[in-house]
Amino acid sequence: MTIKQLVSGEVAHLLTINKSRRPWHMPIIAAIAISFPVFVGAHFDALSSGIKASLGAMIILNLPLAGSLPYRLVTVMAWGFAMSLCFSLGLIAQQVPLLIIPVFAFMAFGIVIFGRYYRQPPPAGLFVMMAGAIALFIPVSPDELLSATGLVLLGSSFSMIMALLYTLFLLLTRPSAPTPTYHYEPDTISESIIVAVFVSLSLLIALMLKVPNPYWAAVSCFLIIQGIHLRTMWIKQFHRLLGTLLGIGLASWLLSWELSMWGVATAILIMMISIESLVDRHYGLAVIFITPLTIFIAEYGSNLPLSPQYYQQVVNARLLDTTIGCVVGFGGGVVMHIDRLRLPLRRFEQGILAKIGQKSD
Repeated sequence: MTIKQLVSGEVAHLLTINKSRRPWHMPIIAAIAISFPVFVGAHFDALSSGIKASLGAMIILNLPLAGSLPYRLVTVMAWGFAMSLCFSLGLIAQQVPLLIIPVFAFMAFGIVIFGRYYRQPPPAGLFVMMAGAIALFIPVSPDELLSATGLVLLGSSFSMIMALLYTLFLLLTRPSAPTPTYHYEPDTISESIIVAVFVSLSLLIALMLKVPNPYWAAVSCFLIIQGIHLRTMWIKQFHRLLGTLLGIGLASWLLSWELSMWGVATAILIMMISIESLVDRHYGLAVIFITPLTIFIAEYGSNLPLSPQYYQQVVNARLLDTTIGCVVGFGGGVVMHIDRLRLPLRRFEQGILAKIGQKSD
């Protein structure tokens, strides 16, 4: 393959818009479920509380579109429990800075192995990991730990109700695929360890560089390293960098408006509709809206006074976070695809499975 053919192939892939395989009303339902707590917070002049609840409501994005009613609801409930647990662990760890990396590594491993074992489609554990990462850095006093976690749990509960109503609608109006079955697949543990290590490494590097609120480095790394093939990861990395550059410009523009609480809620609603409409059509276009959405959630959810000077600091930090996450994530993907480097982890995995098998016998 010539360089010209390679470049033209990558450009064609970059410009390709795929056909969505999800119901057209799914983005609307998801956007309503996630933005509704923000509107409630704006109504009661408690925007940061509403945004924390909207984090919990993001579990509706994990709603399966196949299987029986119990299977779909149990899946959403499981991710809801994981969301509340990771957020609370993040809040606890931030009180003892030495625990930040170990606790995050534990969260990342649990999220990855859960998603891989049950073969969860995107976003899988993305927003659960994002909630845990944000909780490590948003300013919350020890007295507010329970109330902040309760808000996330409240948002998850609302999302479960929405998931129930929407699932009933889907089952009544569309043919349903059978409930999938699961079994353990080789390398699930070893791959989960690799992902957790590199995601935690990206967060550690961002902390060492003293990036303000470096949660996005870990999230970016997770997005990149989830690619199945090296080509997929390279394309995702390029899409993510290009989309983030445009997304940071959009975030800077929106922040310069100094939106009211109702304006923030409306912006989150519009961004969620855009993300869910684009994410399975073109990853890079979706990232343009994912970047400002996460900035809005982290910064407006922190209840800190925002100034024009602070806006630029936030934008610069998120760009550096993304670069760190993409580089580390791609390195982790290379390690994941080199068998020689994975042999020790495979032996470790086989040893664990053998011991489990002996105990079960």
